[in-house]
Amino acid sequence: MLGQLKPPLGATKGVKRVGRGPGSGHGKTAGRGTKGQKSRSGAHISRGFEGGQMPLQRRLPKRGFRNIFKKRFALVHIRDLNRFSAGEVVDVEALQKAGLVEKVYDGVKIVGDGDLTIALTVRAHKCTASARKKIEEASGKVEVAS
Repeated sequence: MLGQLKPPLGATKGVKRVGRGPGSGHGKTAGRGTKGQKSRSGAHISRGFEGGQMPLQRRLPKRGFRNIFKKRFALVHIRDLNRFSAGEVVDVEALQKAGLVEKVYDGVKIVGDGDLTIALTVRAHKCTASARKKIEEASGKVEVAS
């Protein structure tokens, strides 16, 4: 019965009861040592606190910055577009279905790495000049969506 389940013998340990007299072995200071901030109730020392000394994260200089306006694109190489059949429209959904793009981020960018042997209509957010040239040389079309 579910209501009668118990952990096996020796699997659980009793709670250590501190501050219950000298006979318990944890009386008087209850295992906290003597005096000081850590012996007080509600004691909490924040992370990085070094006893009043200037903490490490404030001693070290700040370096660089993170551009919050930076756009991140999922890159697709021209050589990978050869897996599609001729005349097909290759858009973001088709690229995801083919497993060429896992996460779109801020868009998909076609990069001119490799060669294209078939004519395709490619729809992407960005396209490099070399990629555009190779697609058009293979009598394909590039449609850049914003």
